[in-house]
Amino acid sequence: MGMMSWLAEQRIQESMRNGEFRDLPGHGKPLELEDLSGVPEELRMSFKIMKNSGLVPEEISLRAECVTLEGLLAACHNSGSAETSEGKALRSKLSMKRLRLQELLHERGLDSNPAFMQYSAQIHEQMIKEEE
Repeated sequence: MGMMSWLAEQRIQESMRNGEFRDLPGHGKPLELEDLSGVPEELRMSFKIMKNSGLVPEEISLRAECVTLEGLLAACHNSGSAETSEGKALRSKLSMKRLRLQELLHERGLDSNPAFMQYSAQIHEQMIKEEE
């Protein structure tokens, strides 16, 4: 262990003994760790910064909207009202969202990027799980 690491550890231990960490938010609660294993390593930091800033890439929000619309359409099919004006409007909206997503992916060169396509499939699966 380097000198700086040892010194930092000593200061942390001393602060713990003095009770300086007792009133911190989240004290005694488990950490909420994010699973970033599905995100390519070169994208993790930028995605984390964007998420912490409350920003979501447009392609991610479009995918989320598509998943929601797909769920609504499935509910319409199950209830037998797929051919109503509501079902047709949902189908039209879903088509427009998918078209915009394809256009966006093509503009950014992501439609042919194998790392992004694999990550994209994992995001889609996760969104479907969360919708259920």
